[in-house]
Amino acid sequence: MSRAFVKEQDDQEGLEELPERPISSNPNFVTPHGLTLIDEEIEAARKLLAHAQHESDRAGIARASRDLRYWTQRRATAQTVEPPKAPQKVAFATRVTVKRDDGREQVFSIVGEDEADLEKGLIAYTVPMARALLGLEVGDEAELHAGHVEVVDLKPIDAEG
Repeated sequence: MSRAFVKEQDDQEGLEELPERPISSNPNFVTPHGLTLIDEEIEAARKLLAHAQHESDRAGIARASRDLRYWTQRRATAQTVEPPKAPQKVAFATRVTVKRDDGREQVFSIVGEDEADLEKGLIAYTVPMARALLGLEVGDEAELHAGHVEVVDLKPIDAEG
């Protein structure tokens, strides 16, 4: 029988099942700024949910509810890591400057998975580049997929990552 002749239940009309946002199996390390960002995401999801409920927007309710579940879970598992005051080794919550073979210098801050933003130079501690650099000191070298690098400077990250 054609779907055109089958009446959907009113409460199911037009609703799509949204998959849950995947939760990483890695420890949920966050910087203090990252914890603030999670709290902001929770508040934003709550506001979106309230607005969607007020508008009887079932798709909006589903999206906001899914996001609220995700961020609430991430908040519950967050392990805040304070930036080291004077880092001697590449670690979580450090800003590392590397010099590439071609002489270019690049600066990255190593942060939690939800904080990562490559355009801002924020890389998750779980990505291959960060894993290759973790534990190195100034002057140490590493081989990355994009070539050879030398660690030339280490600093604690600031309040914004």
